[in-house]
Amino acid sequence: MKYTNSLDFAKELDIKDPLQKYRKEFIFPSFTSKPVVYFTGNSLGLQPKSVRDAINTELDDWGKWGVEGHFEAQNPWVSYHEILTEKTARLVGAHPREVVVTHSLTTNLHLLMVSFYRPNGKRNKIICEKKAFPSDQYALQSQAKLHGFKPEDVIVEVGPRTGEHLIREEDIISTIKEVGDELAMVMIGGVNYYSGQVFDMKSITKAGHQVGAKVGFDLAHAAGNIKLELNAWDVDFATWCSYKYLNSSPGGVSGLYINEKHVKDEELVRLAGWWGHNKEERFLMADEFQPIPTAESWQLSNAPVIAMAIHNASLSIFDEVGMDALIEKRDQLTGYLEFIINDISNRYENVDFEIITPKNPLKRGAQLSILAHGKGKELFNYISKEGVVADWREPNVIRIAPAPLYNNYEDVYRFGQILEGALK
Repeated sequence: MKYTNSLDFAKELDIKDPLQKYRKEFIFPSFTSKPVVYFTGNSLGLQPKSVRDAINTELDDWGKWGVEGHFEAQNPWVSYHEILTEKTARLVGAHPREVVVTHSLTTNLHLLMVSFYRPNGKRNKIICEKKAFPSDQYALQSQAKLHGFKPEDVIVEVGPRTGEHLIREEDIISTIKEVGDELAMVMIGGVNYYSGQVFDMKSITKAGHQVGAKVGFDLAHAAGNIKLELNAWDVDFATWCSYKYLNSSPGGVSGLYINEKHVKDEELVRLAGWWGHNKEERFLMADEFQPIPTAESWQLSNAPVIAMAIHNASLSIFDEVGMDALIEKRDQLTGYLEFIINDISNRYENVDFEIITPKNPLKRGAQLSILAHGKGKELFNYISKEGVVADWREPNVIRIAPAPLYNNYEDVYRFGQILEGALK
């Protein structure tokens, strides 16, 4: 598509946009004095309007039924997580038995690594990407310590080459081969939170398996953003949050995936809890844990129903739209944003905006990370005062993420006008 930096062009694209109607299904912030341009769906997605009714349904049933709501509520609470299963499986490219929604992101990451980081003799190394999200780094370090290792002795980080911002995938593959039979686990963010780079999870998984390692991914910035085929890629495990692109409330519930070849393995070590026990015998209060032969056996406690009601409201929108349609708009919307930024950067001598996110649409999602050479945080502060809700990362990176469900092309044009105003 040939883009034009004009309001008429942006409005024309919005008129033709088949997903434009979904913008009205979300609540935009009202705290700014100027009309908001919300470009931080990679941090916290907007609230779907359907959430309020979803919560009220559960509150009404709690009031009506009390504890009996576990079985008598409109959506019985004892099996509430099952409402989310098929939608979740479609979202991440999995079989229903391979997924469950439960707990929070880093909690799930720890639970999964208890099962899949099983160092044995010299096979004790972990490969991750350099500048992973800090929570992932902390989790990996603590898992290493849990097994009696110094993190610096077992964690191998793969980072960008000198002078580059992106991690070359051939460097990840070559590091996997180099570590070889000392490698116990690969755990990488499917989409790097800082640069927005999408990694080739299929190739990384294949390389890890070739040397006998388990391979998993943190999909916090991937779920609801990129096309996922976890089962087809033969990924061992993965987890993701629901509050970013999935618009499911601050601190919302998390999803986890465990490949079908592992879910029936009763000998696989896991931290057990009541809600992971055989459903048919759960209320017999047996002394010995009998894992459900699905990803559900990684559950510890019963469902946080209110949080899951919120998530279900958002998942229903994703299920209705489908990831293929979202990705088509995502690429056009992000492409237009890239064009606007480059157009402004080329016309103003006093600034150099370097987009460090990959140019190839197949290697990025709905995020562009702008390295603002020669501009400090005053640029970010200016656009924030003008109504742009974005994200700042030291020393001088602005992360912007136009979410295809609720952002439109006029948002992108207005962002460009605000950015240009800052330079003037």
